[in-house]
Amino acid sequence: MSPARSESRRAFAEADLDARMTGIEWGRSDAFLDEHPDAYKDIDVVMEDAADLVSVDHTLRQIVNVKGD
Repeated sequence: MSPARSESRRAFAEADLDARMTGIEWGRSDAFLDEHPDAYKDIDVVMEDAADLVSVDHTLRQIVNVKGD
């Protein structure tokens, strides 16, 4: 497990993840704590920081994420 994943597991509780996932179907389990939305950088900030390196031609929206356990 990478340091970021283990840090996410320590930083977030399953109840918090459940609250953040309201309206999204997911397998309620602490196995998904490393997928907590707050464990990721905001993509808009990342893209803005890289504006001199990239251009946005299309914006994608995630519709499904399947993670094995």
